[in-house]
Amino acid sequence: MLIVSLKNNMDEYEQKALDDIENHGCHILHVMEEDNYPRFTYSIGIEKTTNKPDLIITGLKRELAHWMINEYKRRIIEGEVFEPMEFYQDFLEDFDITFVEVDKKHYKEYLGWGLWYNEDSNFNMLQLVFPSTTGVWPWNENASDDFTWLQPLLNAN
Repeated sequence: MLIVSLKNNMDEYEQKALDDIENHGCHILHVMEEDNYPRFTYSIGIEKTTNKPDLIITGLKRELAHWMINEYKRRIIEGEVFEPMEFYQDFLEDFDITFVEVDKKHYKEYLGWGLWYNEDSNFNMLQLVFPSTTGVWPWNENASDDFTWLQPLLNAN
């Protein structure tokens, strides 16, 4: 068995997360939009099962973000390597995407289950970053406030 019980007295959600990691290579969590945060989706367990970073995506609908995380996992299992600030295709229709390394200062506010699963912040997380429909990236000067709120950059800037 790859995963050993991390905690005593786990609840059903924690057990489901461990079962998903054991059976599927990761567990995917969806967090609904709140006052100060856009909706976001992230994985736990990819790093433990593949030795590659887990993934977070902000601002996309649940189903699409879920598919994209599974596509990322499938592609790394097949040997593809994803480097921060390089551009990749076939995740989001005709748009390129890229990745940034998530700074650990964001872990507590965004990655609570990751902290639980890894029992600390000693894991790596990439953020999948996508452009607007007009090709503007969130770091561009002309990116709208709505777009940058929808996709806050969680790197060290």
